[in-house]
This record gives sequence, structure tokens and C-alpha cells, in this order.
Amino acid sequence: MAAGAVLGAAGTDGTRVQTAPGGERPGAMEPAEGAARTLPSTGRVSVAGRISGAGRLSRGPHLRKLSGRLGVSPSGRALPPGSQENADPQKIAFLLRKQWTLYSVTPLYKFSSAHLKDYGRQLGAFIAAEKQKGLAVEVGVELGIKVAVSSLPGLKGSDQDHAAVLVQLSLKSSASQKKTEEKLIWSGWFCCVAGDDLSLNVLEDFTCLPLFLANGAESYTSLVGSWFQKTFDCCFRRLVISPLILTWMAALWTGYKVDKTSSAVELVFSVPCLPQPLDISYAIHTEDAKALWDTVQKTPGEITQEEVDVFMDCLYSHFHRHFKIHLSATKLVKVSTGIASARCDGIIKFLQSQYIIRVLMLLTELAVAQIQ
Repeated sequence: MAAGAVLGAAGTDGTRVQTAPGGERPGAMEPAEGAARTLPSTGRVSVAGRISGAGRLSRGPHLRKLSGRLGVSPSGRALPPGSQENADPQKIAFLLRKQWTLYSVTPLYKFSSAHLKDYGRQLGAFIAAEKQKGLAVEVGVELGIKVAVSSLPGLKGSDQDHAAVLVQLSLKSSASQKKTEEKLIWSGWFCCVAGDDLSLNVLEDFTCLPLFLANGAESYTSLVGSWFQKTFDCCFRRLVISPLILTWMAALWTGYKVDKTSSAVELVFSVPCLPQPLDISYAIHTEDAKALWDTVQKTPGEITQEEVDVFMDCLYSHFHRHFKIHLSATKLVKVSTGIASARCDGIIKFLQSQYIIRVLMLLTELAVAQIQ
């Protein structure tokens, strides 16, 4: 290990390596060879080992399919701000700080926003019937689970996007004969943010809501997905995030302005070919990561593959200088910033309401790319 680092006591979840208290503080992050990039000498780094899945490095598909609207394509086209003017602040707040599982969804046939309440009643009857092992249930009768389907009109990237649709399942429990309490047990929502590539190329009877996010038990996700697939002739598929896309997220979200009290930028890597799985957690002060990205990015509001590569190479070089570990030989499995966090298995958490549209733009692009 590099000077200034110590090996901590082993715990039940693995080992931990961190800068020694009072020891030498890691200096400026050095750029990759041939790139004149520097980072202020206020950075910190930690390595945490814990049990998790391990695998070889996979760069994933190239981003050629991703359009320039996001500012994340190799062509480096500009990124628009998006709009949340018509969004309900309470509903937006409800979406924050929850773990959402990502799915791509093919266009829905004969779907209409005018019938959302009817869809809620029909879905409720379907869930009740499934939970009663196929026994028919009359639509509109009192059920143990209440289903609400509503609109989220503000989550759009353009006027062509369809309004997002929120589905919520609540468990009704009668605490007394006079009062019935409802406990939210599952939530899911469909959205399309700047999804013109798909919506402009489908027939009139189809509605494009290519991104679906679910929070709650997988059994309810399966039931809801089954009903939508049978009713609207669509197909759900888990949306995973490749290591390459995670590097784009790290660079893109690092470039956004956040409160100085925001949590550090954290990159988690899985180490392959070990007797026991090991994760490496690499944490960088938000200000330091932003300063590094500002020296790498050539044009504000635009981002290219070359800039992402330089940014990551600088972080890898800094880490190797202090810990003699080649992160390029590992697999990036999680990115966490003050904007959002994302995992390779398709789990996302939104942390800042003002940037939720921009994050959804990228996720919509990934969903559309998977569908196409």
C-alpha cells in the first residue's frame, strides 16, 4: 500500500483500507499520461471490502444509439434543461430517495389517459383474482388492495412526450368500523422523457412510455406487469446498466452544481477472480470531483466519450498512485453522487428534484435503445 494508508481491522463484511488518521493526505489527482489535468489536493480516498457479486470488466455497448439530446453521445451535442413547470411538487418529492428498479416497456396498444381510473379498478380486480388463485372478482367490489392510477404531467422532456403515469397499491386495513387506514405497499410509474426517437416512429394507436420504475415487492411488480402486458400488448424487460454507462453517469452528474453539503461522489468496483467476492469503494469530495471534471470538459453543456475516458483515467491514476490497485481491471458496479445513485443491476435512486428530468432523459434513452 502507498504511504499514508493503513489496513484496518478485518470485520464480518470484509476488510477496509483508508487514509490513516493524521497521516499523509493524498495529493492532487494526476491525469492520465498525455493529459494535462489536475485536481485540488483536498481529495480523500477509501477502499472498503465487502461480500458481493464479482465479475470481469465489461465495457458494455457503445453509446452510438444514444441521441445528442442528453449531451451524452460521442458527437458531444448540447444538453437541454428539461422542464418540470407543471409537475406536482409533492409527487416529485415522493419519487426521491427511494430505490427504483428499472424496466424497459414496448409501446402500449390502445392505452388512454382518459381511462386511468378504470384501469385502476380493473387492475385491482386482476390482482385480487390472482391472489385468490384465479377466482373471478367483480370489478368495483371492496378489495383488500386498493389500486390508484394517476397522471404525473410534469415529467416530460418535450411537448411530444406522453405524461407520466403513476400506479400505487395500498393495503386497506380496518382499524375500526368507522375508520379504514391505507398503507402504501408498492409504487410504479411509466414515463417518457425526450423519447422522440421511439414515439415518432410508432403507429397512432400506440402510446410510448418506454421507461418503467418500480418500488416494492417483486411479486406485485410481476402482477402489475402481467396485467399491463395482457391489456396493452406490451412487453416488460429488466433494464440493466453497463459499466460504460455508469462512467457516463459519474461524469455527467459530477458536472452538475449541488449543495456543498452533498455526499461525496462514490464509485464502487467489483474485483474479479478472487476466492471471495470483494468490492472497492472509491469516495471523492464533491468539490474535488467537480474541479477535475471542469478541467476535462471542453464545452459546458456538452460531453464526449473522450472526456469521460480522460475523467475516469485521472481517477484511476490517482487511486493507483496511492493504493497500487488497477481499477481498470475491475468492474464498475455502482455510482453515487449528490444528484442520484445507480447500480449495474438497474437500481436507481433520485436525490435532487431539480435534476430528475435530466436523469430521466438518460434512462429513457437507455430504455429506448434496449427496445430497438
